[in-house]
Amino acid sequence: MPAKGARMEIVIIGAGVIGLATAWRAAAGGAAVTLVDPAPASGASSVAAGMLTPVSELTYGEEPLLRLGLASRDRYGAFVAELEELTGLGTGHRTDGILEVAFDADDLTYLDDLRRFQDELGIPAEALTGRECRRLEPMLAPGVRGGLLAPEDGSIDPRRLAPALLAACERLGVRLVRRRAAGILVERDAAAGVRLDDGTPVRADKVLLAAGPWSDGLEGLPPGTVPPVRPVKGQVIRLRTAVPFIQRSTRGLVRGSSVYLVPRADGEIVVGATQEELGFDTRVTAGGLWELLRDARELLPGITELEFTEVSAGLRPGSPDNAPMMGPTALPGLLLGTGHFRNGILLTPVSADILAAMLLDGPVPDVARPFSPDRFSSEVH
Repeated sequence: MPAKGARMEIVIIGAGVIGLATAWRAAAGGAAVTLVDPAPASGASSVAAGMLTPVSELTYGEEPLLRLGLASRDRYGAFVAELEELTGLGTGHRTDGILEVAFDADDLTYLDDLRRFQDELGIPAEALTGRECRRLEPMLAPGVRGGLLAPEDGSIDPRRLAPALLAACERLGVRLVRRRAAGILVERDAAAGVRLDDGTPVRADKVLLAAGPWSDGLEGLPPGTVPPVRPVKGQVIRLRTAVPFIQRSTRGLVRGSSVYLVPRADGEIVVGATQEELGFDTRVTAGGLWELLRDARELLPGITELEFTEVSAGLRPGSPDNAPMMGPTALPGLLLGTGHFRNGILLTPVSADILAAMLLDGPVPDVARPFSPDRFSSEVH
């Protein structure tokens, strides 16, 4: 801990959106923050589509994660307004709802079950017929059976969000070290900073490990300190259109397979995303792209006429239960901020509030309680 009257010294390993947003909030709270990352504002955020969909991505049995997602989505307006005012940079934030559509009868049954579950939780989602879906999005295929409209969901452009967060950090004096963290410095049985890949020590009162799927591979960590974090590959296609194609983010179920399309104001449409357990493999594959285009074409036949601009693959960090790990570890002074899996962009505002509060010894939002890393304490060895 810092001496009385001194500023808290914090090192954050990882400058993805979670690390960047937490650094911004911690610096705004008065801490002296150092970010360690060889390639800040890149990684998974440069691949992600940016859907803000706690409702559309709802999974049975994940009510705590849903509450966390809703809390984050509801923070986004103020979060983005503050970020854009500070930096003068846009983020592409949109609040025009998410349309989820069903291709066949089985897909529609799934959406009906999902709507009833949402009703039980008091979450608004409007059931639509196929005709009503096409009225909202005329390019949808005639065979689309029906859907749901989540009017309070939206999207953001991660390729604009991450640089804006980096600029906010720079405005508040966050120190950026463009090197890889090789290990954790441990002194008197507590985290005392990090050791860079060139051997340089960077000392701190507290360390936040927010390095995505690389979070459990640092030297110096006592066994069992960090639960396993695995990489989950996602492939994404980027298309472009000069004329209106879809007006809002659209997520489709096609024979049980999920595909989504996220439009940008400049005519870009992001199509994603596969979910592949292949370790640290970031190759773009013909099979992954074929699956995305196949399902997207079933929903929107005209998509094959759009200009192709890019394909990419990224790695999401998955915890053992696919929910975030945010909080102190068994090593005093070391905190985790990783494991956000498919929800990293959505959960950025609330995660930054939670982690900055923990680092600064402030009041922590109640929604954080289910996501403490110690929930895996009996599973790690």
